[in-house]
Amino acid sequence: MPRDLDEPNAQAFRISMVCTGNICRSPMAEIVLHDLVEKGGLAEQVSVTSAGTGEWHVGEHADPRTVDALAARGYDGSRHRARQFDPTWFDELDLVIALDRSHERVLRSWARTDDDRAKVRLLLGFDPEYAGRSDVPDPYYSDAAMFESVLAMIEHSCQSLFRQLEPAFRHPRLAL
Repeated sequence: MPRDLDEPNAQAFRISMVCTGNICRSPMAEIVLHDLVEKGGLAEQVSVTSAGTGEWHVGEHADPRTVDALAARGYDGSRHRARQFDPTWFDELDLVIALDRSHERVLRSWARTDDDRAKVRLLLGFDPEYAGRSDVPDPYYSDAAMFESVLAMIEHSCQSLFRQLEPAFRHPRLAL
């Protein structure tokens, strides 16, 4: 179970960011969105975690290029440990954010109910600037510049997601 799902605040809105191995894109998205939530004063109301669809990197740190790109923008990715998404987590999650369409397909295939499938959304779908694009590129086989570019895309999309979530937590009568 992701660490934030174990927290005592059972009322938190729980989000999981999901990519392939949980060492590049999803840790970036988790850390960026968590930072927005913290700075927005919503840490008691919103919980963010991440996972991968595969088990290849379980227990490993984030890719060093991920940690470096995050550090260059003032984030700390040094404590991240990769884990694999467990379909039983759907019961505890409110939103499951896929970083590309392959993750979306896998997650929807793991979902046991229509309600669980409805929780799966693409990150870029929250960002009007990326209309027409579905996938956050995988930087794993690329260079540090690609990690920085992907992080910029993730930051922008997480800001868009946060702007859509924030009013519901500031004004609880508003629907998400």
